[in-house]
Amino acid sequence: MLILIGAVGGVLSGAFGVGGGFIMVPLLSGVARLDHRRASATSLVAIIPAAVVGAIEYAVAGRVDILAALIIAAGGIVGSLIGHRMLRALPIRWLRWLFIAMLGVVAVRLFLGTPSHEGAIALTPPSIAGLLLLGLVMGVASGLFGIGGGVIIVPLLVTIFGAGDLLAKGTSLVAIIPGAVTGTFANARAGLVDVIDGMIVGVSAAAATFGGVAIASAMPPLLATVLFAVLLVIAAAQLLVQAIRDERRPRR
Repeated sequence: MLILIGAVGGVLSGAFGVGGGFIMVPLLSGVARLDHRRASATSLVAIIPAAVVGAIEYAVAGRVDILAALIIAAGGIVGSLIGHRMLRALPIRWLRWLFIAMLGVVAVRLFLGTPSHEGAIALTPPSIAGLLLLGLVMGVASGLFGIGGGVIIVPLLVTIFGAGDLLAKGTSLVAIIPGAVTGTFANARAGLVDVIDGMIVGVSAAAATFGGVAIASAMPPLLATVLFAVLLVIAAAQLLVQAIRDERRPRR
């Protein structure tokens, strides 16, 4: 079961430039019967080899902007620290609803654009500031909700920064690696990482990533855009379910 879950995450990682955690975490919890915290930690471990393999494949094809990815990653590390602090200081309920709305807006924006495999990221002072802000948003979302990474990076690189969909996916995979590594170290110090489970899921995910990248290269841009919008809807639906559960939970 861990192998199958890793394979699902790996295909999504390669095909869409996402970490795959928003799929692997519920599967690890509901199917593999890990508690939620260990499921999240195991998913984060698996993201590392899958993202590395996918990033290398995209880089070989010239579909990675390393500098843009590093800028996003830097903002993401800072944003994750902010997100963890906000989680302790602010009511998460209205923040979650705000993030659900943002995912919906991004999904709609994808349909309004003209999808293409081509397109570069122009690094100017305004765009560099925008990439840092994108990383901050990604990190805050990750710290607050355990979701983010490529689900945020890829559509915004395409719709705002003018990147082709393949360049956005390759850049996203590079950008999410530092956060996954630092998060895994933090989970390991807290005793949440099961090394054997993490290795099984991670190796399976890395192997499946090859197929995911091949799928991304073969998909027409329009189909890739539609499927990514579906992923955004799935991610928003997960947050929506959790928000409804929190609203029904009696307050103390």
